[in-house]
Amino acid sequence: MKVLQINSVCGIGSTGRIATDIDKILKSQGHESYIAFGRGNARDCDTTIKIGNQIDNYMHVAKTRLLDKHGFGSKKSTQEFINKIEVLNPDIIHLHNIHGYYINVELLFEYLKKVNKPVVWTLHDCWAFTGHCSHFDYVNCSRWETGCYSCSQKKNYPSSIFIDNSDNNYLKKKDIFMGVKNMTIVTPSKWLARLVKKSFLSEYPTKVINNGIDLEVFKPTESKFREKYNLKNKFIILGVASIWEERKGYEYFIELSKNIKIDEAIVLVGLTDKQIKNLPNNIIGISRTNSVRELAEIYSTADAFVNPTLEDNFPTTNLEALACGTPIITFNTGGSIECIDKSCGLIVEKGNLNELINTIEKVKKKGKLSYSQQCIQRAKNLYDKKDRFNEYVQVYIKTL
Repeated sequence: MKVLQINSVCGIGSTGRIATDIDKILKSQGHESYIAFGRGNARDCDTTIKIGNQIDNYMHVAKTRLLDKHGFGSKKSTQEFINKIEVLNPDIIHLHNIHGYYINVELLFEYLKKVNKPVVWTLHDCWAFTGHCSHFDYVNCSRWETGCYSCSQKKNYPSSIFIDNSDNNYLKKKDIFMGVKNMTIVTPSKWLARLVKKSFLSEYPTKVINNGIDLEVFKPTESKFREKYNLKNKFIILGVASIWEERKGYEYFIELSKNIKIDEAIVLVGLTDKQIKNLPNNIIGISRTNSVRELAEIYSTADAFVNPTLEDNFPTTNLEALACGTPIITFNTGGSIECIDKSCGLIVEKGNLNELINTIEKVKKKGKLSYSQQCIQRAKNLYDKKDRFNEYVQVYIKTL
C-alpha cells in the first residue's frame, strides 16, 4: 500500500508530528509512505515532497490579506504538485491541514474527484466548513451552519485586512469539497465530529481517532527545572501552547497571576519574545520549543497543568501532561474535556476565573501525588500514538 499525506508542515507542530508518526507506523509495517508539505523544512521523514516555495507562500498570504481568498492562491505550485502525484500514483491520499498559504484547494479537489482514489481527510480545526475562520465556537458564531457572511473574525487567521469574502468562500468551499466519491472524514474529538455532522460535510462518513503521543518521551522525567528558575518548594501552575492568543486563554493566566499566593508560580511555554517582555513578575515565560524532551521535563516538574482554552479540538498538550503524571484543569470547551475523568483532572465552567482559582486550590490541597498514577495509566491505556495512529492504517485498508 502506498500512502501520500498532505499537510502544511512536516514533523513540526502537532499536525506535522501526527503526519510523521503515521509515516513511521506505515513504514514499520512494510508500506510505502510519503508526506507532501508546503511550509518550512521537513523533519523526521526522508520521503517528502515540497509544495511550492517561499515566494509562493508570500503570494498566497498577499491574496489572503488583500482579497480574503485563502486557499485559492498557489495555482502554479499546486498544478506542479498534482503532476508529481500522478507520477507517484499513491493508493491512498490522506489530507490534513490544507489551509496555511500553500495549496489551491479548487485544483486539488478537481484532481481528487477526477482520479477517484480513496481519500482520508483529518480535520484538525473547523476551516474546511466555514467561509473564513478556523475556530468559531469561542465567539459563539453559528453562521457556518447555513452560510457565512459579515465575518466577525475577518482579521483573525487567515487574516484579511480589507475585504470580507466569507459569503463567497463558503459557497465555493461547499461546491469544491462536496462530491468526492470515496472520502472518509476523521476528527480527533467527538466534539468536532458533531460539528461536521451539522455542516455541509455531513454527507461523508466520519470517524473519531484521538490524537496520540510518544509515551517513550512523555513520561515522568527528572530535571533541574526548579533549580534553574528558582522554584524550589513552589506550587507550579503550567500552561503550554504553540501560540498564545485569546482563544488559548492567555488573558486568564494574566488575571490568574494577580490572585496566586506567594508559594505559587505560573510557567507559560510557547510565548513570543514580546509576550515574555510584558509578563508580570510572577509568571515565568519560556519561548516555543520543539524539544519534546524539554517539554517532558517541564510537564513532569509542574504540579498542575491548566488549559483555559476557549476552543480546542483535542489538545495534545493535555495528553502530554497526563503522560508525565500531571493533573489537568481545563475549561468546559470543545474537545479539551474528552481526555480526562475525575481521577486525573477537573473541569471548570468556561471563563469562570473564580472557579478556576478555587479548582487550582483543590488540586494543591489534595496534592499532585493523588492524581499522578491515574494520569499516567490513562495515557498508557488510551493515548499511545502507536495504537491511535495504527487506526489510520485500518481506515486505509477499509477504504481500499
